[in-house]
Amino acid sequence: MRTVTKKRMAVTRREFLEIAAGASIAAAFPSLLFAEKAKGVVLLRTLGRTGEKVSAIGLGGYHIGDPKVTESDSISIIRKAIDNGINFLDNCWDYNDGQSEIRMGKALRDGYRQKAFLMTKIDGRTKQSAASQINESLRRLQTDHIDLMQFHEVIRLEDPDRIFAAGGAIEAMLEAKQAGKIRYIGFTGHKDPMVHLRMLDTAAAHKFRFDTVQMPLNVMDAHFRSFEHQVLPLLVKDEIGVLGMKSMGDPFILQSKTVTPIECLHYAMNLPTSVVITGIDSMKILDQAIEAAQTFKPLSSGYVADLLGRTAKAAATGNYELFKTNNRFDGTAHNPQWLG
Repeated sequence: MRTVTKKRMAVTRREFLEIAAGASIAAAFPSLLFAEKAKGVVLLRTLGRTGEKVSAIGLGGYHIGDPKVTESDSISIIRKAIDNGINFLDNCWDYNDGQSEIRMGKALRDGYRQKAFLMTKIDGRTKQSAASQINESLRRLQTDHIDLMQFHEVIRLEDPDRIFAAGGAIEAMLEAKQAGKIRYIGFTGHKDPMVHLRMLDTAAAHKFRFDTVQMPLNVMDAHFRSFEHQVLPLLVKDEIGVLGMKSMGDPFILQSKTVTPIECLHYAMNLPTSVVITGIDSMKILDQAIEAAQTFKPLSSGYVADLLGRTAKAAATGNYELFKTNNRFDGTAHNPQWLG
């Protein structure tokens, strides 16, 4: 396995307090909030230690495969996003029975593939199942390589053990990388920060360091089972690219009537994220995402404190972050055969 060039060190209590004190971790890392102008209207940020420049807002893959959205509309949304500087594209092998990847593959024809930083995910926990899903994703996406491949739904404490076991999925990932099929490796999860921490520790024990980690980052996460407080400081310290998701809680946070969509996106962008991935199923929602990227400026501590104050009561029990407290979003729990 790839040797870690710099050992991951735990954040001390003092360091954590320095990082997390106040309303936002971002206050401790202001340089991470400065970005470059892309060709278009969306800001670019650096993806961890990879050096890759990616759009601060990313296009979520699930919604573009939704049967309620026509294929032609999906293709138009993806291409307009890229034309406006959103170069980070999210997807997953299991989204909408593969339709999300198939549609994205069609959208990336005619020169669009060269303009995109393409990410997708696999569910397989064994080498065999992971290798099969990697190859199927390549075929659906009509490309010879995927920029970032991530282990999807690392939501169980045993997932890291299965992935890093002999004959586990990490072997397929490393072989695919060596073959040039993928460039970078990461993982995702939405259930509990403790699982993310265990995945990072298991990787370190196998002398492996992830390029990216994807997790929920939103105005309510700060109050309940917080990835922001427990995982984010470690990723920043280790220069691992941070991919924020569920900024609006799919979209239950909005139902609390405490914050607006733009406020949700700006809060997540104000953290030291490389990309904030958001679901887009219409041109109206795409325009909203572009507006968020256009109008973002580092938020004042007072403004962040106001957002957290408004959401504290609603967030206390996780009722608006059902992906943490309910299994309705756990695709691999409903389809254990995907794990292999």
